[in-house]
Amino acid sequence: MGKIAVQTQFGIFCISEEDGAITRLDWNGEDEGEATPLLREAAAQLAAYDAGALTEFDLPLRVAGTPFQQAVCAAMIAIPFGETVTYGDIAKALDHPAQAVGGACGNNPIPIIIPCHRVMGAGGKLTGFSGAGGVETKVALLIHEKAGGLLI
Repeated sequence: MGKIAVQTQFGIFCISEEDGAITRLDWNGEDEGEATPLLREAAAQLAAYDAGALTEFDLPLRVAGTPFQQAVCAAMIAIPFGETVTYGDIAKALDHPAQAVGGACGNNPIPIIIPCHRVMGAGGKLTGFSGAGGVETKVALLIHEKAGGLLI
């Protein structure tokens, strides 16, 4: 397992890899172990996202968790850059309660790359964010993606 730290306008992110897949993205942290080609590519893509030059990540991901957690993460990956959906939209698609979707979003192990910040409350209401900085970071990410019209 290796980790690589990436400085962005949203803070320092630490990306973790296990067995050829990205498994976590945490706020803060330091390089650890070997900087594998996958970790270097993930760092480059995150830096490109930060610079506004990347709108879609192309990395092998592995989400630990239940099949439901994995399904919610897959639904979040499908949300296009600069767009948002509600917990209810995902809940309807997966035939689960919106509260369960909210819990799965809050437990997303790879935020930013799996864009949980693009999921809003009912009626497009701004809701919490489990990453560092909470809702303020969520707002900054949405503005970065030019989805800020929803917030103005």
